[in-house]
Amino acid sequence: MDKKPINVLLVDDDDVAAEGVMRSLKKHDIDCMLVHAEDGVEALDILKMEHPDKHIASPFLVLLDLNMPRMDGFEFLSTIRSDPALQNLVVFVLTTSSADADLNRAYQESIAGYMVKSAVGPQFSKLMNLLKTYGDAVSLPSK
Repeated sequence: MDKKPINVLLVDDDDVAAEGVMRSLKKHDIDCMLVHAEDGVEALDILKMEHPDKHIASPFLVLLDLNMPRMDGFEFLSTIRSDPALQNLVVFVLTTSSADADLNRAYQESIAGYMVKSAVGPQFSKLMNLLKTYGDAVSLPSK
């Protein structure tokens, strides 16, 4: 079985964080395409192939911020988990919140992992290590 690169849908309204993730992917030479959505509404449009400009190829995972305008991360999780076409998406939370209530609530929505932005190292190094290891070790379904 040929290993396909894992693509990433980054759902985050913080342009500085999004740019940091993009730069880190290049710096760490991770073979993936990153698509950026600024909130849950835009992410759903991308996932349902209703966005006019942005698309994501399978296999992919979602990096999700929790605090965003229009549709926050919890609303996004609730929406995808109730949609049969999206309910099995692999979602990692990448957020500024270290609150136990947010962590517990996110895991109740069947996330794959919870990362606090300030704890993933300079230039998101721990996140990049996770993506490399995850891509090498895990097979995700193609549509």
